[in-house]
Amino acid sequence: MYLHRIPKIARRLLPSGLWEMEVDEMQPAIYITFDDGPHPEITSFVLEELKKYEAQATFFCLGENVEKFPDVYKRIIAEGHSVGNHTYNHPKIKEVSSEQYIANVYKAEESIESDLFRPPYGRLNKKIGNQLIKEGFQIVYWSYLTGDFDLKLNEKECLEKLIFEVEPGDIIVFHDNEKSFPRMRYVLPRFLNYAQKKSWAMKSLDFKKRIK
Repeated sequence: MYLHRIPKIARRLLPSGLWEMEVDEMQPAIYITFDDGPHPEITSFVLEELKKYEAQATFFCLGENVEKFPDVYKRIIAEGHSVGNHTYNHPKIKEVSSEQYIANVYKAEESIESDLFRPPYGRLNKKIGNQLIKEGFQIVYWSYLTGDFDLKLNEKECLEKLIFEVEPGDIIVFHDNEKSFPRMRYVLPRFLNYAQKKSWAMKSLDFKKRIK
């Protein structure tokens, strides 16, 4: 069970972080993000589609995938996109200690130089969150979850919900992983085309390189 859009009142239960962006009425923008990559074929597909529509995005990468596919990671940065830390290997917060979780984030940081951090599944307790914030990380959640990972959601339903529900200022989550690709490869180009026709800018989130 998941919600495409988390109610604002529920956000108070999590450590402070970025959920959505302020809207510039002169230049409305959306902020597309991708979790779980990089992947040699899937992330490359994403980068080609973004290029077609002159869109920038933010890629929350797993450290183990950056180690496996460093050239894809370097291409993300070379093409002007932002990157963020999504842990080393996507641990479930209830299955590891706070110390193990934080160590997992820092292991990812060995190959991902970014102050942006997105917790896997969007789950984070206040002890870990406050520690990461103290260490200089900017926690990034989202205001719209596409559901591209949902095997019960067909590609057309996924696209329709996205088009009808997304609005300027939204931070949108896609996934560049194998589970999500059957839906994402259908939805992404069509959504980018829709956003372009709406004259929405498609921007990446700002990040700073962390000093280790």
